[in-house]
Amino acid sequence: MLYLKDIKGCSPYTLRSYRTDLEQFVHFVENRESNSGQGKEKGIAVGSVDSLVVREYLGSLYGRLKRTSIARKLSVVRSFFHFLEKEGSECGNPAAEIRTPKLEKVIPPYLPVDDVFRLLERPDRKKPLGTRDLAILEVLYSCGFRAGELGSLNVGDVDFQGRLVKVTGKGNKERIVPIGRKALGVVKEYLETTGRLRGKSGDFVPESPLFINFRGGRLTTRSMGRIIKKYVIDAGLPSDISPHSMRHSYATHLLDGGADLRSVQELLGHESLSTTQKYTHVSIDRLMEVYDKAHPRH
Repeated sequence: MLYLKDIKGCSPYTLRSYRTDLEQFVHFVENRESNSGQGKEKGIAVGSVDSLVVREYLGSLYGRLKRTSIARKLSVVRSFFHFLEKEGSECGNPAAEIRTPKLEKVIPPYLPVDDVFRLLERPDRKKPLGTRDLAILEVLYSCGFRAGELGSLNVGDVDFQGRLVKVTGKGNKERIVPIGRKALGVVKEYLETTGRLRGKSGDFVPESPLFINFRGGRLTTRSMGRIIKKYVIDAGLPSDISPHSMRHSYATHLLDGGADLRSVQELLGHESLSTTQKYTHVSIDRLMEVYDKAHPRH
């Protein structure tokens, strides 16, 4: 776990997920060895785990978990043995040659532009926390941040003159993202209305959290989820819309507006272009519509 935290820069959420998945695998192997009479004590002999054991483990998950979850658990096992190999273990990687389950292409939930605008109209700007909630919605849609990235923002991360926001993403990698004028205006208004709540009216420490709760502390990712859900219900929008849906909407609308895939990849902080390609569904539909209207022999 120290390797994942200090070297790979994984988030606390990733560390918890990795630990849970690895413990589940170890528990499976322990039970398997116990039932076969091979093991009496807790713990497993790494050398006793071969590809057959890993396949049996994956087989035990089918029917209970989605393929995406099974693929993740296989990736954890594969990464664990890869780490042992780097540390000098000669046991090999029994999961290296096992193919990842074929995943269904799932279009992420997103909102059409008109629905985004409806959502942005719901917070009450006459109330300080209403202005905060609008600022959250505006920044999510203007910058395409993950909820965790948004929650980690400090006041000093916003460059009001340059209309830029510095954010730390996965793997502790920093990126600079443009922010729209309307979103920036709401953030300014929000900071002005929460001056007293922050302790020093008009004096904002760069290291202080940008988004705060009613006590002045940093707003949690879970709280942001509740805030979004509240306005989604209030606006009569689909119940599966979440903070991440605003990120999906941001990427979809950029591509639909003509942005190139590489630029969107950089803005989202994706390492792989294939991760960004899932947002091309609407753009392809739009291109087909243009083609059908414009081509003489469509």
